[in-house]
Amino acid sequence: MRIVFMGTPDFAVASLDALIRSGKEVVAVVTAPDKPAGRGQKLQQSAVKQYAVEHQLPVLQPVKLKDEDFLEELRAFKADLQVVVAFRMLPVVVWDMPPKGTINLHGSLLPHYRGAAPINWAIINGEQETGVTTFFLQHEIDTGNILFAEKVAIGEDETAGDVHDKLMLVGADLVVKTVTAIEENNYQEKPQDEILAADGSPLEAKHAPKIFKETCLIDWDKPVRDVYNHIRGLSPYPAAFTHLAGKTLKVYSASYQLEKPEIAPGEYLSDGKSYLKFACHDGFILLDTIQLEGKKRIGIEEFLRGYRL
Repeated sequence: MRIVFMGTPDFAVASLDALIRSGKEVVAVVTAPDKPAGRGQKLQQSAVKQYAVEHQLPVLQPVKLKDEDFLEELRAFKADLQVVVAFRMLPVVVWDMPPKGTINLHGSLLPHYRGAAPINWAIINGEQETGVTTFFLQHEIDTGNILFAEKVAIGEDETAGDVHDKLMLVGADLVVKTVTAIEENNYQEKPQDEILAADGSPLEAKHAPKIFKETCLIDWDKPVRDVYNHIRGLSPYPAAFTHLAGKTLKVYSASYQLEKPEIAPGEYLSDGKSYLKFACHDGFILLDTIQLEGKKRIGIEEFLRGYRL
């Protein structure tokens, strides 16, 4: 079965590698165009392109997915199936091209957390469980019929980066399982609106919209546990932030104390040596790894040694 793989970041590389290692016939890779990055603004290849080049796989990098030259190139590979992992939204003319369809790997248990940032929002919302799902693409984003899913626990102190890495590996195995099932015509599709909650009612979808800068601002008026979830749900990227002396202070890791503060939410306490903690209504967030605007990322003790509060 001839497969065209579509993806861009490291999360997608694991699935592509799993397909290659399992002996699947990946005939081409579609990924994002090279982009300038870093201080020198040198063109940088996507993680998927780097892998494809190393393994001598043909690479397509369309700027526009409806471009006729790209579509002609894509058709020439005569794919039976397309596999999409962490790529952009596809037009119908692309996802409807192969006879066996186009499957997608999504980083949540659909229909929960449809959208661009499923890992972040699952942690921000305090979920204890998430997972990965494979499904056939349809017109509406992340709404296609489910093929397979795998649950993954979210540890109480795990960050978005921790969960990302777990889902990346579990998802790679699920992609191989799904492709094998399609090869053998041994699968059943399940419409997402037929998935039921524990009480037998239709499971209500949850959404995971794109993360914007305003999403990352810490609201100290929220309960301390919610603030803690917000911080770990945005770590390591793009990182939650607050303000200190008029400058942006990014928070990459923290802990929390459940005790009633005697100061207002958003105010802080410090001994100037070992701790800096901000008040919420019902407790404190103790900063651990931070980055002050214009400075490098450091631990709180090193920060306090060089910064006078």
